[in-house]
Amino acid sequence: MTTPVSTGSGAASPARPGGLSSSSSSYLPVLLFGCAILVISTGARSSFGLFLPEMTQARGWSRETFSLAIALQNLMWGLGGSFLGAMADKYGSLRTLLLGGALYVAGLLGMAWAETGLGLSLSAGVLIGIAIGGTSFGIILATLGKLVPPEKRSLAFGIGVASGSLGQFLFLPLAGWLIAAYGWQTALFAHAAIAAVIVVLAFGVRGDALTAAQAAEIRLGDAMRTAFGDRSFHLLFWGYFVCGLQIVFLQLHLPAYLIDKGMSANVGAAAVALIGLFNVVGALSAGALGQRLQKKWLLAGIYVARSIVIGLFLLAPLTIWSVWLFSAAIGLLWLSTVPLTNALVGQMYGVRYLGLLGGIVFFGHQIGSFLGAWLGGLFYDRFGSYDLAWAMVIGFGLFAALMHAPIDQRPVGERGLAVPAPQPGAP
Repeated sequence: MTTPVSTGSGAASPARPGGLSSSSSSYLPVLLFGCAILVISTGARSSFGLFLPEMTQARGWSRETFSLAIALQNLMWGLGGSFLGAMADKYGSLRTLLLGGALYVAGLLGMAWAETGLGLSLSAGVLIGIAIGGTSFGIILATLGKLVPPEKRSLAFGIGVASGSLGQFLFLPLAGWLIAAYGWQTALFAHAAIAAVIVVLAFGVRGDALTAAQAAEIRLGDAMRTAFGDRSFHLLFWGYFVCGLQIVFLQLHLPAYLIDKGMSANVGAAAVALIGLFNVVGALSAGALGQRLQKKWLLAGIYVARSIVIGLFLLAPLTIWSVWLFSAAIGLLWLSTVPLTNALVGQMYGVRYLGLLGGIVFFGHQIGSFLGAWLGGLFYDRFGSYDLAWAMVIGFGLFAALMHAPIDQRPVGERGLAVPAPQPGAP
C-alpha cells in the first residue's frame, strides 16, 4: 500500500502538543529564541578565519592543517545535522539543541588547548562540527517549518537566516578585538562562554515535539526513498554543494588573502563582518521574494551573481574601497540561498520530514564546504597563491545555476511520487 507524501502546503497545521499552533502568538516566541541561538551558533563559527594566521603561527602548523580541521568541521556539520535533524523530527528540537550547545562549548575549549593537528581536527573539526549541526539552521528552520503557516514560511526562514548573518557581523569585530587585546586562546575561551548561553536559550525553542502516534509515523527509510527517487532532490543537493564551497572558502580564506596582499588583519575581519551585515538585507529579501517568485530561478540567479561579483573583484585593482564594495555585494548573496532552499524542500516534500530531508540536502552543502575550506589551503600551500581556488569558486557558481534550472518545484504528491504507508509503531 502506498500513500503520497504530505507536502504541508495546505491549510495551517492543527495545534501541536503543548498548545502550539500555526498562529503568530505560537511561533513568534520560538522565532525569537531560535534567532538568538543562530546569532551565537553562526556568529562563533564565522570568526574562525581570524584564528587561522594566529594559530598556525603560534603552533607551527601549515595553512592546510588548519584548513583541513575546518573542512572536517563542515563535513561533520552536514553529516551530524542529518541525524540530529531526524532526532529533532521525532523527539522535538529541545533535546537536540541541548546536546549541540554542550558539544559546542566542549569543542571550543578543546580547540583552545589543541597542540597538534589531530587535536585541532578532533575539537574544531569533529566536536564543533556536530555541535553546529545541532544548533544551526537545520534545526531552527525545521522547527519553524512545523509551526509557521506555509504562506509565511519562506519569510520566517529569511528572518532566521538574517539573524545568523547578524551574528557574523557581531562576532567578527568581537573576535578581532579579543585576539588583538588578549590573544587567540583567551578569545576562544570567551567564545565558549558565549556558546554556553545556547543551552539556556534552547528551552525557548520547544513545542514542536510530536505525540507518540505521530512519532511512530515518521519512518526514516520512507522519507529517504521518496527523496532519493526524485531527480529534483539530487539537483538541489548538488546545487547546494556549490553554496557551501563558495561561502566557506570566502569566510575562511578571504582574511588571509587580504593579508597576503599587504592589508591588515583588521581589514579582513571588517570585510567578513560587512558581508554578514549586508546579508541581513539579502536573507530577508530572498525570504520575501520566495513568497512571490519561483524559488529555483531565484537560486540560479544568486549563484550566477556570486560568480560575477567575485570575478569583478579579482579583475579590479585591490583597494580598501574595492574590498568594501565586494563585501557589500557578496553579502547580499551570502546566505540568501538558505531560506529559499529550505522552503523549497518543505514545498516539495512537506514539513513532516523537513529536519531529515533538509539535513540531507544540507549535507551536500557541507561536502562543498569541506572542499572549499581544504582546497583553499591546499592550493595556497602547493602553488603559493589562491588563484586556482578563485577560479574554482567562480566556475562552480555557473554549475550551480545549471543544476537548479531543471528542478520540478511541484509537491511530490502532485507528481505521483509515493512512499509506503507508515505503520503504527514503526521506528
